[in-house]
Amino acid sequence: MNAMLMQVVFAFVLVLGLLSPDLGSSTADANPNSFDVSNYGAVGDGSRDDSDAFLKAWNAACSKETDHPTVIVPGSKTFLVHPVFFKGPCKATSITFQVLGRIIAPASPQAWKGLDPSQWLAFKSVKGLEITGSGIINGQGSGWWTRHAGIILTCHELQTMKLCSCEETTLRDLHFLDSPQMHIAILGCNGVHVKNLTITAPELSPNTDGIHIQSSDNVTINDTVIGTGDDCVSIGDLTSNINVSYVRCGPGHGISIGSLGKEGNSVQVENIHVSKVDFKGTTNGARIKTWPTGRGYVKGVTFEHLYFNSVQNPIIIDQNYCLEDDVRGACAKTQTGVHISDVQFNNLFGTSATDVAITLNCSSSVACTGIFFKSIQLKSNKTGSTVTSTCSNAHGNIFGVVKPNPCIQI
Repeated sequence: MNAMLMQVVFAFVLVLGLLSPDLGSSTADANPNSFDVSNYGAVGDGSRDDSDAFLKAWNAACSKETDHPTVIVPGSKTFLVHPVFFKGPCKATSITFQVLGRIIAPASPQAWKGLDPSQWLAFKSVKGLEITGSGIINGQGSGWWTRHAGIILTCHELQTMKLCSCEETTLRDLHFLDSPQMHIAILGCNGVHVKNLTITAPELSPNTDGIHIQSSDNVTINDTVIGTGDDCVSIGDLTSNINVSYVRCGPGHGISIGSLGKEGNSVQVENIHVSKVDFKGTTNGARIKTWPTGRGYVKGVTFEHLYFNSVQNPIIIDQNYCLEDDVRGACAKTQTGVHISDVQFNNLFGTSATDVAITLNCSSSVACTGIFFKSIQLKSNKTGSTVTSTCSNAHGNIFGVVKPNPCIQI
């Protein structure tokens, strides 16, 4: 009987130990792959500088050899972070930076004194990086917008988040707010996947591009809402295999390839696909802009399944993009130019806020070739008004119903 009682007691204690964390194994370090910035000194009161704690948490996670370490920015707190540089390569094959709370930048541009004025949160040389969460990243840019012509921004554009030389990166589910200038810059990266972001800044905030891509390959942007004071998405030089789809754009300057070739360099941009984008109240819709001083090429571009709601320039190609004596387009003619070819505009619909819905301002030195239009229906947003197109040195063809007729040379 005593032996049986002992067995029952032992079984009860064993089950209780499994069910109770207090009686079971210690949970003080339940997940050794999690690195909460609060455990490294971050306060999260919105006024004390938590930059050092963020760097300590990152360095600890980055040096972890086990699979998939995660830096956690906890919810229900606001973390003031000065310019920080999260450097790789990391030992693990993948690493996550999870933002559940709010990260804010210093309100004054003076916080960048003596530092690189082009970046706030920068990730460099990281492979398998995932930046995710339900939090907010607030650049508090209003102080910069009023200093737009000041010395700090003369040669630099401050990016809220910079991804530099990263491979296989995922950026999703976050809200970027009020960047001093560019919200997200993707520079020298391969394999970046952007999904389900919200990016917002006032319509009159200068140079607050949503996402800028430069010197990068294999970038996708999906299911994202962008409304800023500049391009929703801008695609720079040395880029290929860029796919932008299911994006809501506005306010802002549309989705732009360029500007390119300003310094007379040889441009290389190809395989760009923009589809299923809703433009609302933007200054441009689908745009390609190159400086006449440039060389090289833009080719293999498709804009399709786009909707325009009161857009000033729904379709625009400008090979004479320049600024001389503060006058846009007032540049001397050159014998150079970026060759724009194999560009398709398919299934585009909506309204134009100006009388000219299609502009093809191509170079007399290096004309646009292989420009194709198929199933285009653009009309004025003003009752009783009509829209037209204007073309120069543009060669291609038309398929199906295209309104207005793009006056292209067939």
